Amino acid sequence: METNERAPVETDPNTNPNPNPITAASPLLEDVDELNKVFNGFDTNSDGKISVNELETVLRTLRSDVPQAEELRRVIEDLSADRDGFINLSEFSAFCRSGGTSEGGGDSELRDAFDLYDKDKNGLISTEELHLALERLGMKCSVEECQEMINSVDSDGDGSVDFDEFKQMMTAKSRAFNDSVN
Repeated sequence: METNERAPVETDPNTNPNPNPITAASPLLEDVDELNKVFNGFDTNSDGKISVNELETVLRTLRSDVPQAEELRRVIEDLSADRDGFINLSEFSAFCRSGGTSEGGGDSELRDAFDLYDKDKNGLISTEELHLALERLGMKCSVEECQEMINSVDSDGDGSVDFDEFKQMMTAKSRAFNDSVN
């Protein structure tokens, strides 16, 4: 039946009974896709979870001063709600939604993420810095696409992303992701 082939089918009893307002052209879907891309950039072996080694590899790719293995294990422990020693997509999303704070952790983890992009340490992420970081993560984006990403969160119009804008972006993306899967 051709009409049934086009209709979306939801069989998971845990999904939201309300119709999902996200369409292919929705900016929310782009946010979900971006959150997935970031997660997948960390999850290099595509097993659906981020290990200490994967976290270390990404940090090494983005900067030279990688925390010690014990500190990385503590980060994973703090973020892993099920305490399995890994960060899954749901836990990653919850971390982003919280504004990058784990219990009692303040903004330090989100600040560390911001600093990965802010190579010149001027408190701003420029188009060039974003482009370089994404290239190092193996994500193919043009400078123009990076400028569009910057513009989409640049609330003060200075052409860069400061920490507050970064925090708002990470929180909004995670909320959009969680709304789409609930």
